[in-house]
Amino acid sequence: AFVQRTPTTNRYAFYAAGSADSRWQPTRLPELPETCRFVHFGSISLIGEPARSATLYAIETARTAGGLISYDPNLRLLLWPDASAAREGLLLGLRQAHIVKLSDEESAFLTGLDDVQAAARALWREDWQLLAITRGRAGCAYFTPEFSGEMAGFAVDAVDATGAGDGFMAGLLQGLLVEPDILHDETRLRQLCRFANAVGALTTCQRGAIPALPQRQQVLDFLDRH
Repeated sequence: AFVQRTPTTNRYAFYAAGSADSRWQPTRLPELPETCRFVHFGSISLIGEPARSATLYAIETARTAGGLISYDPNLRLLLWPDASAAREGLLLGLRQAHIVKLSDEESAFLTGLDDVQAAARALWREDWQLLAITRGRAGCAYFTPEFSGEMAGFAVDAVDATGAGDGFMAGLLQGLLVEPDILHDETRLRQLCRFANAVGALTTCQRGAIPALPQRQQVLDFLDRH
């Protein structure tokens, strides 16, 4: 994946045909341990076979074992045959998940609604435990079966937004792994969303994706200063 930065957005170019991740087959997947608590996936592995079947197999295996399924579509239209196929693929992923993270652009793409509250209501599924919609510098909105709200973002000197959504999701999942009951406590969930917002913000302060992700102590130090 190659990223071209412009003054207003990032442009992506992918060389994915025949790549190793697209060739995963259900029979080749490593066995999920009995202690598996989360399976996290995106929409790219749902684009074509055999990776699509392998992804769905891993999800079903985890569900059967009582694990939670988290999903970040990470829409990349260039990889899909067309917008209609992308929308169908993203919705397939949404039907598998318990925990979902969308950007406001993705929620608008799926629903045609710019208002995140209205989009959340349109997308909501009965077995979801958490929907988080990121809004860039504005922070995020969160929705559970029990409550909903918003958490403000952080003003930083951003140089590259690549990986910010991945950082947010990493910040969210690390907290849920340690304290899954946060999903039923709005005060603590708000603090976790604040942590995730901080991870996303710090990721924008450096160029690149994975190298820009902060360590946990960096996030805690950042939160102490804000």
